[in-house]
Amino acid sequence: MTTDRLFTSWDETHSELWGHQTIRLEHSLHRQPAFSLDDLARLIETYPREHYSLVRTGAQGSSRIWRDGDIGKLSGREVIEAISRGGLWLNLREVSSIDRRYHDMIDQMFAEVAAKVPGFEAPTHQAGILISSPDAQVYYHVDLPGQGLIQIAGRKRVYVYPNTPPFIRPEHLEDCALFQSEVDIPYADWYDEHAKVIDLEPGQMLSWPLNAPHRVENLCTLNVSMTVSYVNDAVRRAQALHLANGMLRHRFGYTPKSDRLRGPAFFAKRVTQRLLRDSKWVKRERAARCPIEFRLDEADTGTVADLLKATSKAASEVASDSRFWK
Repeated sequence: MTTDRLFTSWDETHSELWGHQTIRLEHSLHRQPAFSLDDLARLIETYPREHYSLVRTGAQGSSRIWRDGDIGKLSGREVIEAISRGGLWLNLREVSSIDRRYHDMIDQMFAEVAAKVPGFEAPTHQAGILISSPDAQVYYHVDLPGQGLIQIAGRKRVYVYPNTPPFIRPEHLEDCALFQSEVDIPYADWYDEHAKVIDLEPGQMLSWPLNAPHRVENLCTLNVSMTVSYVNDAVRRAQALHLANGMLRHRFGYTPKSDRLRGPAFFAKRVTQRLLRDSKWVKRERAARCPIEFRLDEADTGTVADLLKATSKAASEVASDSRFWK
């Protein structure tokens, strides 16, 4: 792990704003050898299947498309070439658990944040690498852990919205916790009037408040980014609450009335979600929401071969303004 500082221009305002407002920071991670295209190609070729997602999305301005796929037998370089031709993004999830180089980077990053932000803790943290097409987009969505987005290569525009109604409601957080997949969140064009819009360049990072909805548009270049997430006691309690309330709403038809993170009611919900989170019903509901529908075509780089019949449900091709990503 390098001893050089990863954040290159942190000042006192960043310490005050961290976790409360959307802030853009300068970093040096994009200069790490581990982010070269050769290293990324080798990483793709050996990446565990259960830890990556290949997603096909609609072009910016078109109807929404959200399909999960497989890289097939393509080499890492061929996968990157296919992504560069449009409409795809690859999410190498939990990369900091799979490759020590990225683990050390994120360890150092959060150590630097903890040294600058009084009271900040990130005992559990994770990172993923995103490689996305020049025209790719991440639809309107929300994440449950604390989040940050680190730009390595290419340019993207990020829209971050308030983490309050009508932009995000308790039932949306419940669905995210319960189904562990990108879920439909209502979106309207006028939301953009209330968003903080920031263009990211290599060597820049965004941090935003917990559960703030966001969406992303690539700016006509192949993009490489790293997502970072963290969980502390407060975040873990909130996740347990959302999961328990989601179970009550979807499995038992009960509308939750409390969002307290302490006390007898919360304790009962925490026990409930621990007992039911690995149940057959939960596993079935999660699996039904993310079938593998296509594979990258080995004979024609940049095209895909369908694995499921092209039904409107399987293709998830719906003209709609409500949705996320990445």
